[in-house]
Amino acid sequence: MPYRRLPNTDAARLRALQIAKQQYDLTDGLNMPFNLHIYNGISNFIPNFERAVKEYRLALEGQVAKNQKYQNTVRQARMYISHFIQVLNLACIRKEIQPEKKLLYKLLPDNQAVPDLSTENLLLEWGRNVIDGEAARIQQGGSPIYNPTIGKVRVYYDLFKDAYQSKTVAQKNTSRYLDGIQTMREKADALILELWNQIETHFAPLGVEEMQERSKDYGVVYYLRRYERKELEKYNRVEEE
Repeated sequence: MPYRRLPNTDAARLRALQIAKQQYDLTDGLNMPFNLHIYNGISNFIPNFERAVKEYRLALEGQVAKNQKYQNTVRQARMYISHFIQVLNLACIRKEIQPEKKLLYKLLPDNQAVPDLSTENLLLEWGRNVIDGEAARIQQGGSPIYNPTIGKVRVYYDLFKDAYQSKTVAQKNTSRYLDGIQTMREKADALILELWNQIETHFAPLGVEEMQERSKDYGVVYYLRRYERKELEKYNRVEEE
């Protein structure tokens, strides 16, 4: 026996509500298996839910579309910061720069490793350390490092920082839309549950099979259990033979 299951996607929720509303509108509410109260609730809810779904989808799609460009910005910033630190370390090894000057960059004089740049926060931190450190060393009379210059590093660091801030804002906006739509999903499920209960109750005197067939016309969805689907497929094959 097929069983009833509430929709689990936004599109399916909207479809269930819209079918019921359309049926009501076509008959001006005559002989409906659900009451005016639930109809008014559905009618008021549908446009708000449609708008919320659209806003969330647009925010999410915009975030995904910008992600590839953002990742390129991250890679460029990481590469230039890493290369600058490597050049600084080599200059210290060659004694062109005193190893103690690395403290200006918040680097240890005897450590030649590039610090961890794997996360966005670490990239922000070490980019700022490198830029401030180079400025302080030059102010003390040191010669600028070339290939890459700190100016080049700053360009890619600033591009990354701006992109990171934009991404953070976009994520907050998407999260806000998601919170809103989660609340609306709960309301949609409550409306559909009440609607479907009224429909099934109205047709219940007709018997289970007839009740389900009539309820489908008003958007109620039924599913066959796995073993029932297998039995139906087996029966259809026999009929075809």
